[in-house]
Amino acid sequence: MNSAPQEVVAQLLRSKRVLITTHVRPDGDALGSTAALWLALKAKGISARVLLLSHLPTKYAFAYKEVGVDSFDVEKGWPADFSLSAYDTLCVVDTGTWSQLPGLKEHVATFTGRKLVVDHHLTQEDWADVKWVDTTAAAAGEIIEELIELLGVPLSAEMAKSLFLAIVSDTGWLQFSNTTPNTLRRVARLVEVGVDTDSIYQLIYQNERPERIALQTRAMQSLQLLADGKLAVMKIHKQDFADTHAGVPDTEAVINQPLQIKTVQMSIVLTEPPEGGAIRVSLRSKGKIDVAAFAQQFGGGGHARAAGCKLPGTLQAAYDQVTTAAVSALSGVEA
Repeated sequence: MNSAPQEVVAQLLRSKRVLITTHVRPDGDALGSTAALWLALKAKGISARVLLLSHLPTKYAFAYKEVGVDSFDVEKGWPADFSLSAYDTLCVVDTGTWSQLPGLKEHVATFTGRKLVVDHHLTQEDWADVKWVDTTAAAAGEIIEELIELLGVPLSAEMAKSLFLAIVSDTGWLQFSNTTPNTLRRVARLVEVGVDTDSIYQLIYQNERPERIALQTRAMQSLQLLADGKLAVMKIHKQDFADTHAGVPDTEAVINQPLQIKTVQMSIVLTEPPEGGAIRVSLRSKGKIDVAAFAQQFGGGGHARAAGCKLPGTLQAAYDQVTTAAVSALSGVEA
């Protein structure tokens, strides 16, 4: 029997100060989950802060701003006086790998408190004291909802809204294959608490900046179909960010567009960050290719249908390396 849920709850309840964090470039699941956890700890009288490893994305800023989440980011550098020693517990949500937590490892090395991971991804590293990992969960939000129940905290309207954001973000508004009966039961409960589904839909899907659409148009214009139409590849250059005045978070969701094509089984987006550094490789699949396993050969990971990795060097070099491997992986797959 998995004792991790009880161990996580026990550690949080005995804590006086908790630092919550999540993966770099947080998405709706990461932000909704951490906001809900922060609210639950606050309700229990436990002091908590959220550490963001990059700026709060405009698209999901409402998740924090509407409820006043106590958070800070270190995108421009870690404060000189930052120390984990001020906290009893570090709780990492929606990831369990160092590659998704840039800059945190050196601080954790000297941390004497307890380290918790609450996640739903298959790819993990063994560094936390307690890991509550449920790969059957469609989103980290599902696990956080259960965690709040175990904490004995009544589900408030604000928590429900945060959790709803988390779950629908990672399930494509309950359309992706990771949506399970448990997912639907949990979402139903959130709606019963009072979630306004239409307002959240508008905030997520009908609230885009023109710069974001311009960048995604650039990406779509680069679309190539390879491997007899089974592989879709797009490239986003550093210059595309400069021309459109968009940012890396604006690349989100564009990778799903080629999956509308009947023959496409795998979609790849290679992004050259405007600030330089490793090339970001995002991967999606309709199910015939396990992109988490595919990403592992490049030091990445994720889910069977949604994964990613980073590659050093130029955009063209990353393109050559990844597409060659993808074409090979798709050679025996039917469109």
